[in-house]
Amino acid sequence: MSGNTDHEGRIIDFGRMAADYEQYRPGFPDDFFARLTNIGWCKPGDRALDLGTGTGTVALGLAAQGLEVVGLDIAPELLDAARQAAIARGLEVTFVEGRAEDTGFDDESFDLVCAGQAWWWFDSDAAAAESRRILAPGGRLLICAFSYMPLPGNAAHLTEELILEHNPGWPRAGWRGVHPEQVKALDYAGFIEVESFSYVMDIEFTHEAWRGRMRTCNGVGAALDPESVERFDADLAILLAGEFDDPISIPHRVFATSGLRP
Repeated sequence: MSGNTDHEGRIIDFGRMAADYEQYRPGFPDDFFARLTNIGWCKPGDRALDLGTGTGTVALGLAAQGLEVVGLDIAPELLDAARQAAIARGLEVTFVEGRAEDTGFDDESFDLVCAGQAWWWFDSDAAAAESRRILAPGGRLLICAFSYMPLPGNAAHLTEELILEHNPGWPRAGWRGVHPEQVKALDYAGFIEVESFSYVMDIEFTHEAWRGRMRTCNGVGAALDPESVERFDADLAILLAGEFDDPISIPHRVFATSGLRP
């Protein structure tokens, strides 16, 4: 994903952080994909399109469950990282450049269209309409998020306070990973049997890994100039060394919403 703008009109470009994104940003946990299969939201052999695939973590997770997957993104640097990850895991996924709002695929091409940690970067109405167009009747749209939880006094909370010092007005501070607006998007687009689930799990990071994770944040590496990113990273290193043992445990929430095309 790239080409969006932030609250100050700066280009949000995740592509320039592709290396950190691949190395440090945790993808959805394996049990998330097993749960999707167990509850019948996907099954082996389904044709799936992963919108805003980034480094391909959702696409690869679905492929490991036996689905035939295409990953789509507008950032070629992230797609290159996704292709390398697929090779490393021995999985077959097709990665293509394109936009969620206008994928270029034929009508009724897929059984599953999904977007992981990406929907808020799309034009929601256009992406939902496009998803409905390319889904076969009875096909499923799945929107999911895997977000750290900034709770009072924890490392994520203090890190967000530091981001706000370097990027005042950053609008995504304080997110708890629950997205009722995504339920609304499916309702308004005419999807049926709309339902959601969520759960929380802890993810362990070394100080180095948490710094790398936060360099990929949309309020840091994807928005600030390289010198500003370096200053933020240095300040975060000082904060972590002074406040937290190494490694640290960060709670994350998985949130998923799904609906069927009539």
